[in-house]
Order: sequence, then structure tokens, then C-alpha cells
Amino acid sequence: MSGLIAADLRERMESVAREVAGPAYRRAKREWQWRRCGADLDLAVGATEDYPYAVMQHSTPMLRELQGLPMQLQHNKITNLRLAVAPLDGRVLRPGQRLSFWKFVRNPTAKRGYLEGVVLDDGVLRPGVGGGLCQLTNLIYWMTLHTPLTVVERWRHTYDVFLDNNRTQPFASGATCAYPALDLQIENRTAAAYRLSLSVGETHLVGAWSSDLPPREHYRIYEAAHVITNDAPGVYTRRNIVRRKVIGPDGVETADELACENHAQMMYEPFLPPAPVRDQIGQQ
Repeated sequence: MSGLIAADLRERMESVAREVAGPAYRRAKREWQWRRCGADLDLAVGATEDYPYAVMQHSTPMLRELQGLPMQLQHNKITNLRLAVAPLDGRVLRPGQRLSFWKFVRNPTAKRGYLEGVVLDDGVLRPGVGGGLCQLTNLIYWMTLHTPLTVVERWRHTYDVFLDNNRTQPFASGATCAYPALDLQIENRTAAAYRLSLSVGETHLVGAWSSDLPPREHYRIYEAAHVITNDAPGVYTRRNIVRRKVIGPDGVETADELACENHAQMMYEPFLPPAPVRDQIGQQ
């Protein structure tokens, strides 16, 4: 019983600390996590020619009209993405190292040049400084699912705000971010080194993982289960499981792994069934 009382006391003290200290507490907690993670977080920048083997490439459109929000916020997002991409592009994840998104991007403040983009606040889309960076973590996470790298921290989106029109990936196959509490962290537990390439074009955010060794496997990402439940009058929750099949060099499936489980409150009426989603195979 004393152990339960002590655990409850620690939880209460942590809750009080969060309320009183706010951002300073969250920053200190993240700094502590970085020191205690047990992996090397200091990633060097590598030359493109040293990592000649393409593992996964992907791009996503940056301009998207959102009802009730000025298009300028989308253009501001492009500025935000350029700022966030700069410290990440070219970073090399060597065996035993870990990539932390916020370790390199740092706090996206107006003082550092970030503009008002679109942020999701308690299920509502609104303007916010640094908005739009989730598109970058979404891209990195999706690409990483097509590599043997290990995702050690990923946060799911709590709300589903976009309809399935033109969806080509499984629902909730991305990763949200919020400085500094919600980070994306990826660890290299392989014998190869991987270089992250990122660029911001006029219309698309482009990324790639490349390696110093030829890839031996590729991956098929798929949705294993999907359900929409009516949990209360007018309240719908969408749940799914995303998995990946590991395909060996001979084309034979060697494993079927859990990638993530998701649930999100829907911010629109589910009048239509979700659109069919194609399996995704990593480009090699």
C-alpha cells in the first residue's frame, strides 16, 4: 500500500509542477529525457555521395485550402517548413544513434522567424506561430516505416479533422508534434548508416532516406483494422491499426509487424465510408 501511496504522491506532485512551471517544466523534462535516453543524439551532416543507396523517397503537397482559414497561413507554413528543414537536412543516423526532431528544430518562435500557420488546438484548426510542422514529422515518420530504423517515440493525432478525399495512405499513418513535449525520435539499431534528405519546393515537401549499404528488405504498409464508433450523441471515434509486412530480397514475406494503433475523435459527420487505401511499398 505504501508503494501505491508513494506513486500517487509522485503523480500529484508532477501534476502540480506541470501547472505551476508550464513550458519551463516541459522543457526540463525533455532535456532530462535527452540525457537519459542512452543513445547518441549528436548527429553529423553527411555528403550525399557517401550514401548512394536509396531506401525510401516521398513527397507531400504543402498548399491546401481549408474552409474558414486564409490561404496565407498555408504560404506561411512553407516558411516554417524551410526553417525546420534546414537543421535536419543531411543528418546521418549511424548505428547506435538516435534522431530527435525537436533536438535539432528547437522552439519554433516568432523571434526565430517562424510565422503564423495552421495549428490544431483541441480539435479546432486555428492560426498559431510555427503552425504546419506536423507535415514534416508526418513525412519523416511515414518514410521511416519503410526502413529498418526503429521509431522509439511517436505521438498520434488526437483528432481527425480531414475527410478521406484523395487519401493515398492509411488513416493516422503520420506523427503529430508539439514543442517540446511531443517529439518524434528514431533510433538506428542496424549495422548501416542512414542519411535524411529534406527539401522544400514551391509546392511539395520532399524527403528521402538513403544508406551506405544496399537495402536487403522492403516494406508494405497496410491498415489491418478500421472501425468508427458512435460513443455519444454526435461524438464519433475513429480507430485503426497500421501494420507493415517485411519483404526479403527474394520477395518472400519474412515478418508482419505492428506499426501503430490509433484512435481519434472525428470532427465531422461520418456520412460516407472511408475511401479505400492502397498498400504502400517503399521505393528502392
